[in-house]
Order: sequence, then structure tokens, then C-alpha cells
Amino acid sequence: MTTRDVTTSQEKNLQGREETRAPERFLRPAVNIVEEESGLLVTADLPGASKENLDIRVEKGVLTITAPVHRQVPGRPVYSEFSWAPYYRQFQIPDSIDQNGVNAEFNNGVLSLRLPKAAAAKPRRIEISVQ
Repeated sequence: MTTRDVTTSQEKNLQGREETRAPERFLRPAVNIVEEESGLLVTADLPGASKENLDIRVEKGVLTITAPVHRQVPGRPVYSEFSWAPYYRQFQIPDSIDQNGVNAEFNNGVLSLRLPKAAAAKPRRIEISVQ
């Protein structure tokens, strides 16, 4: 086994470099968006996130999903291929969505959002009257 320390090698690369952004980084969760007759169904994978810390907002036509993740593993990491970081994702949503009717479910690390269409945007059948 080698004595190479991933954290130390990354810190060496950062020395002498001017920081222009906040050092915090985010993960983009995998998302599926399905259009149904009644609206949109957004499903996001957020492993390690908790329902209590999940923040979902719709503001000015933008859907924002934020979830901090704090995972403490006992012991000293020897090898790691992924790291825990907060989740952050934004989507522009169409004007035809009823922003007040959005509802969310969170189960086993999977977030399901239902974004219903506004009544004016839903298809409707027009009756023909006989005269």
C-alpha cells in the first residue's frame, strides 16, 4: 500500500493560487423530469440527505433544490472514490406551472416533486352546442 495522501496532494496544488470563488463545492443530484397530462414529475436522487435539512423553493420561475449532507465515518479514510458534499440544483420552470400547488415527497433518499399545470394551461374539451 502506498503512503500517498490524496488530501495532502490536493492542498499542494492550491498553494499560491488566488481563490476567486467560495471554497465550498456542491454535487448535482441526478434528476429525471417527466411531463404528464396534469403537470411535471421531478425525481431527484439525494443519498445521504435528510428530510429535515432538505430545502425546496420556487421563486421567480426557478425551482431550487438544496440539501446539506454531513456524513461522519469512524476511523481514518485510507482510500475514497467519492466525497460527501451538499446537493444543489436549479431548474427554470415554465409559466404554465401552478407554483402554489407544488408538493414533495422524500423517501429513502429519493425526492419526488409534483408540479401541477395551472388550470388555464390544462387541456380541456370544448363542447359543441347544436342550434
